[in-house]
Amino acid sequence: MKTTLDLPDPLFRQAKARAALRGISLRLFVTEAVQEKIEAAQNSGMKQGEPAWMRGFGTLSDLKAENRLVESRIAEAFESLGEEDRA
Repeated sequence: MKTTLDLPDPLFRQAKARAALRGISLRLFVTEAVQEKIEAAQNSGMKQGEPAWMRGFGTLSDLKAENRLVESRIAEAFESLGEEDRA
């Protein structure tokens, strides 16, 4: 499929130069770059359009039990405080 891309001049020059260094066409270079980006997103478990900084948050779901334990210990410690210590 043919399409038109609007790239900033510096990015275009870098892409064209890197393609030339590898001895491949700019078309092949861009195709490989897009394919690598798509595969990286699929392999990382990211949802489409999800920012990279969100990647780690899904792995914290197994800490729910740990969070409840910490919260209960804090509540127990708070209960043992006297009224004057709570303020």
